[in-house]
Amino acid sequence: MTKTVKTVTDYLEYLTHKGFILGEDATGFIQFGQHYTETTDEIAIIAIELTLKIQKEFDGAFYISLLESFKKEAIQNRKQAFNFVENLNLI
Repeated sequence: MTKTVKTVTDYLEYLTHKGFILGEDATGFIQFGQHYTETTDEIAIIAIELTLKIQKEFDGAFYISLLESFKKEAIQNRKQAFNFVENLNLI
């Protein structure tokens, strides 16, 4: 991600600007997952980005699973998140 964004809303606007438009169902999953796992915007943005990179599209179940895994593993930043998914051979 080249542009620094602070909120999930900003990140979704950034994606739209880049031509990647998520439907209402996707934004619903994003909001639900973030609240369900009590995740910060930073971690939610990382999970969205990784979901798109790994799945090549937005997969709500995969996104929520990532958030749950990040919470369980106490992932707190981008480097930890990328190391985690690399260790799982997802990227």
